[in-house]
Amino acid sequence: MAALMLMCVCVSVCVHRLSANVRILSSLFVILLLFVVTTVLVKVDVSDSRMEFFVGTLASVAVVSGASNLFTGSVFGISGHFPMRISQALISGQAMGGTLSAVASIVDLAVAKDVTDSALAYFLTADVFVLLCIFAYLLLPKLAYSRHYMLAAACTSPGVMSEGEGASDSGSSVSVPPLQPILRKTWVLGLSVFFVFFVSIMLFPAVSSGIQSVNKDSGSPWTTTYFVPLTSFLLYNVADFCGRQATAWLQVPGPTSRVLPVLVLCRSIMIPLLMFCNYQPRDHLHTVLFTHDVYPVVFNCLLGLTNGYLGTLPMIYGPKVVPRELAEATGVVMSFFLTLGLAFGSAFSALIVHCI
Repeated sequence: MAALMLMCVCVSVCVHRLSANVRILSSLFVILLLFVVTTVLVKVDVSDSRMEFFVGTLASVAVVSGASNLFTGSVFGISGHFPMRISQALISGQAMGGTLSAVASIVDLAVAKDVTDSALAYFLTADVFVLLCIFAYLLLPKLAYSRHYMLAAACTSPGVMSEGEGASDSGSSVSVPPLQPILRKTWVLGLSVFFVFFVSIMLFPAVSSGIQSVNKDSGSPWTTTYFVPLTSFLLYNVADFCGRQATAWLQVPGPTSRVLPVLVLCRSIMIPLLMFCNYQPRDHLHTVLFTHDVYPVVFNCLLGLTNGYLGTLPMIYGPKVVPRELAEATGVVMSFFLTLGLAFGSAFSALIVHCI
């Protein structure tokens, strides 16, 4: 998460210094390089260098996380120049990625016999998809639809802003992100994004994946092997996708409505609901209030559905409530609030698990 935060700050600073092409393609190539190296290492015996391999893995994860955040923030920034439905489709695509990963994990549990072959298949799939992302982005300017909006974005870009709005007598100018006018318009939306993902990552997967079937002792594959992958990961991601996709047809409440932040705050009820399911082991809260397997199913669906819907609305509203020349920078700022929510939620998830 530290790498995510650092890279998100860098994206906010560099949004007017580096072109979107440089930011997006460089991040994708870094991810591809590290994934290819990891794919090769799957078949390499590193039993004699475990500590070195562990440190290298942590460094690789940090770099990939930072590059991924650079890519995501930059793509969100570009999508701010497009119609709202394009931003919505981009966010829905992220949920589809989570759904496919959950399906792949369940298939792997059902058919895989060797963990090394499974890891190789996962990383090879990742390599292929990153390559497809690179080709798709290179193809983007060749499409008449996207070229129209990208040219319009270039014409309305603020380019270079004078430092301190003329405060410097030297007349020198530097490229800086205009954060003050953006935050003045979007701080409520930004905080809404922050709190949605703060609650979601605090509960998923740290708490939701620890909820076991109340009938686990029966020995059934449903209650032992498949209960958590299905109820925690698959259902959450499917519900998240449905919530994000729903914003394509229904965009209520609006960007200036006070109902939106109220609904976001109401999601806090999901914290005690999941905590009092059959989470195991329990060291402090020994009481299980929801003693049926249907409860975690319903609660995980609600968590995913509200995350998708209430998390997508402010993300697509943000670039539309500012002047057009600030749309790209606003997309990056909204991505920063999202990352901030993930970082704080991840930290608090350990506290929640400890309290249980």
